[in-house]
Amino acid sequence: AEDFEFVAAVVGPLPKDEYLDALAGFKLTESFDITQNFFGFAVDPLQTNRVWFFSRQEAKHIAPFMGAKAEDSKENLLLPPQTLHLDFNEDGQIKEFGFYTVDRRQGNTGGLGGAFGYFYGVGKPLPIPECQPFKPSFRYRTLSFVGKIGKFFAKKKKD
Repeated sequence: AEDFEFVAAVVGPLPKDEYLDALAGFKLTESFDITQNFFGFAVDPLQTNRVWFFSRQEAKHIAPFMGAKAEDSKENLLLPPQTLHLDFNEDGQIKEFGFYTVDRRQGNTGGLGGAFGYFYGVGKPLPIPECQPFKPSFRYRTLSFVGKIGKFFAKKKKD
């Protein structure tokens, strides 16, 4: 559709031309033999123009990618499971496409999906936090620590 948008957890919304330019720039299909392994298609019961489905991507590095040589890749990339969605307009055209990593502990790309997983998987992650494996923030770690201390003293009080 002319008003197509790509939207993901970190990237977007991107209009159609920006999304297609980004995909072309990555050259994923030229650098990898990708098996999408789509499954679990379902129409959203509340937003009936949306179809949800999953992917368990596997990719063999076959040509240079962002300076990484295929012969240097020791194993195929296994991206974490991702849930994807397509929204259709009244004419049956795709209006929105998006995806989200479902289980960051799966695969060998540091829990990263989409293009970020490919960058990380060949040892060329982009130098921003969103393109790195998840790491709890200092505030989150501090809050978790305070919570554990609170549980410890609550348990002592019961005894």
